[in-house]
Amino acid sequence: MATHSKEKKAARVANADKRPKAHAKYIRISPRKVKIVVDLIRGKSVEEAQAILTYTPKAAAPVVLKVLNSAIANAENNKEMNRKDLYVAEVYANPGPTLKRYVARSRGSASPMLKRTSHISVVLDQK
Repeated sequence: MATHSKEKKAARVANADKRPKAHAKYIRISPRKVKIVVDLIRGKSVEEAQAILTYTPKAAAPVVLKVLNSAIANAENNKEMNRKDLYVAEVYANPGPTLKRYVARSRGSASPMLKRTSHISVVLDQK
């Protein structure tokens, strides 16, 4: 039986991060490729980050833009924050599960092919 579960829950709720955030999980792009795009928008204002992602010619840019737009919508609708005051406080791409496949090689052998996935997170904050 859990002891002090109500007190623990109250402490967890009080210490929860109040900033608006959004996550995209199991994205079929390598985290190494996503981190290149993610580093471009860290610390920028929301409008500037959207402009950067719109004109970045990388495969991960539309996915990160979608997560950023979701975080902005969460800030406006759930937290009642003003869009003009928001900036990208934290953004990171963590590795997800790796899909293991095999490729045919010469003389009847096979080589492993690792198809990596990533989890993308965006956390916004007010200026």
